[in-house]
Amino acid sequence: MSSMALNEAFAHPALFYRTGQEYAERTVSFVREGLAAGEPVAVAVPGPNLALIRSGLGADAEDVLLLDMTEAGRNPGRIIPGVLRAFADSHPRERVRIIGEPIWAGRSPVEYPACAQHEALINAAFEGRAATILCPYDESRLDAEVLADARITHPTVIADGREQPSEVYDWQAVVSRYNEVLVPAADAAVFPFGAEELPEARHFAVGRAGGLGVTGQRLQDVELAVAELTTNSVIHGGGRGTVHIWAEAGQVVCEVRDRGQLADPLAGRRPPARGQIGGRGLMLVNYVADLVRVHTSDKGTVVRFYLNN
Repeated sequence: MSSMALNEAFAHPALFYRTGQEYAERTVSFVREGLAAGEPVAVAVPGPNLALIRSGLGADAEDVLLLDMTEAGRNPGRIIPGVLRAFADSHPRERVRIIGEPIWAGRSPVEYPACAQHEALINAAFEGRAATILCPYDESRLDAEVLADARITHPTVIADGREQPSEVYDWQAVVSRYNEVLVPAADAAVFPFGAEELPEARHFAVGRAGGLGVTGQRLQDVELAVAELTTNSVIHGGGRGTVHIWAEAGQVVCEVRDRGQLADPLAGRRPPARGQIGGRGLMLVNYVADLVRVHTSDKGTVVRFYLNN
């Protein structure tokens, strides 16, 4: 991995690995290269892999920010603002080095489109930034489609000990492909709203979520998310919209539909600038939800969020 040029503004390689030993050797080497260069280093990977890196680093682990990605990045929509940018922005005058592993065996088909879009959007979020973000992929356990997408979302790929440019790199194509049409469940409860019905829309969502088993703080999360999304619909989405809510596979699913279109692919993932008015609503939803899916087109936008019971 020493072939990565530290003077490049941004590097975003995918690391393909097959065994725990290979994973540990290459990630620990990557971390130690950063420490030797005086770079702040963060590691956000699933718990078992985090243990491999911690063990391999020994005493050097004390100099690295270590995060369990299954917790910090359960919702892929919060990884850029809450993990990657949070760490990079805390070191504004230094090149940073990060390992981020947002895709692991066990991610559900519902989660994966948001994961793939996240990997693609890293390239936009860090364009021109002094950072290296290494993203490991388990060749032995991940589907071929996932590995193929990794070659599209990463400008370089490290496999079998060699780093090479990806001949199919095109992150915008992945963002577009997973901008999937979202259809509400047939049995979803529906509430149409305009500016005058914003309080009723919140009460409707909280009441339905409570009836589906959501309690305590999670009910407050529902109220906050729906308040932010419905207000955005009134201000930016044509003045009206609908709230849909239902239960699915052990989760409560809520979505807000309106006639607006999101022009910024990083909406909800880009930390707002200091003093900026607005731009925080969708990000707040990303922070309180276990998963957020978005579909936007010239016909309107759907923001769907999932809460684990």
